[in-house]
Amino acid sequence: MANILKNAGSHKILAILVGLKGESPLELIELCGRTSYQSRDRITPGSAEKFVEMLRNRGHESVLEHSCMTVEFNNVSRGFTHELVRHRLASFTQESTRYVDESNFYVVIPPDKDESEKIVELELPDGKKIKISFKEWADLNEQMYRGLRKAGWVPQDARQILPIGIKSQIVVTANFREWRHIFKLRTSPSAHWEIRYVMTNLLKDVQKRIPVIFDDIT
Repeated sequence: MANILKNAGSHKILAILVGLKGESPLELIELCGRTSYQSRDRITPGSAEKFVEMLRNRGHESVLEHSCMTVEFNNVSRGFTHELVRHRLASFTQESTRYVDESNFYVVIPPDKDESEKIVELELPDGKKIKISFKEWADLNEQMYRGLRKAGWVPQDARQILPIGIKSQIVVTANFREWRHIFKLRTSPSAHWEIRYVMTNLLKDVQKRIPVIFDDIT
């Protein structure tokens, strides 16, 4: 039976770039940024935060590209990943439906929908009509996929009937400037409900870890 996921999408920060000598992300950005002003002699304990905030406020966001973050996203749909990979200034590694058997069926649906409501009318070959729910459709989809696999279809062939809501995992690496761009687009009220939910939680996380980079995004 298919498993239904609602608001199950999550993130895990795998890495945030630091300097070779242990500089924090902000200290690394300051070190690189002061090249422009030839002012590294002005680096003091605590100066990085003010320097990075100045860059951000002046719109000099190219300097923020000198540090980056790698994030793993879990229990998100293929629809989520289709939107995410449109951000071209990033590196992506995603669970492959060509090689991974998806018989353990997990499907992401809108959190405000009732997966058991019989809402769609289908006409059978004999002319009779029945109403089925999203859950019943997902169960049939799962049975078809498993049946194709048992019949000898390899994953890359059987995947042709997988829904866009099928669960996926993806790892993303991007510099801080690109993450700012992603957050501004994907936490907007007009963003898709799934990616907005996950990205809003990630934004709150990074605002605690490195606030001066992201705390102006609301």
